[in-house]
Amino acid sequence: MFQNINYLSFGEAGILLEFGSVMDKKVNLQIHKTAKWLNDHPFDGFIETVPAYTTLTVLYNPVIFIHPNKSAFELAVEQIKKRIELMPEESLTVGRTVEIPVCYGGDFGPDLEKVGEINGLSPQEVISIHTEETYYVYMLGFAPGFPFLGGMAKKIAAPRLSSPRLSIPKGSVGIAGEQTGIYPIETPGGWQLIGRTPTRLFTPEQDPPVLLQAGDQVKFYEITLDEYHAWEAEHEHHD
Repeated sequence: MFQNINYLSFGEAGILLEFGSVMDKKVNLQIHKTAKWLNDHPFDGFIETVPAYTTLTVLYNPVIFIHPNKSAFELAVEQIKKRIELMPEESLTVGRTVEIPVCYGGDFGPDLEKVGEINGLSPQEVISIHTEETYYVYMLGFAPGFPFLGGMAKKIAAPRLSSPRLSIPKGSVGIAGEQTGIYPIETPGGWQLIGRTPTRLFTPEQDPPVLLQAGDQVKFYEITLDEYHAWEAEHEHHD
């Protein structure tokens, strides 16, 4: 299983496992499955795993590995390979499908018309295309709970802003290149904003604090401004 993994040194205390060179859902599922297996079956000196699109970084303590003829890197790779060989041959399946409401355009999506103009589409056509896809969560990063989503149609792709905004409201839904994502907290950013969701992606006091996990799927659906405010009010009431 996974005979094609390349093992590369990543600094003095890291090993980069390359599963492929092209962003692919099946490859990414293998990465997250391997990360979970290593986290559940750690070797002496193991610290943590950091999954990404096509790679998995394993951090370890090199001081643990002492051998007259082998480096700490070589010894740690041996430990990783031993554990991967013991992984069960289970089918790779995606996680939950999470439906997320979005109020598109207006003050919430100031770049919606521009995204349409870039692609020769009306704002409503951009919305229709954005909501008809099912997106795969490749990884979380950049900000707490920020999902990097794959599966967006190329016909609504748009470049990042030449000058990033200093502040983007939490819940903002954006497009950058051929990817779409959701800002879970207020933060600077350069994605083209097409809408906003009232759904909370990051709630520090909850366990887990993030709504989405790598391997999940996301489906967007359109709501009106009134529905957005009603959703927010109901959520605040329950809080």
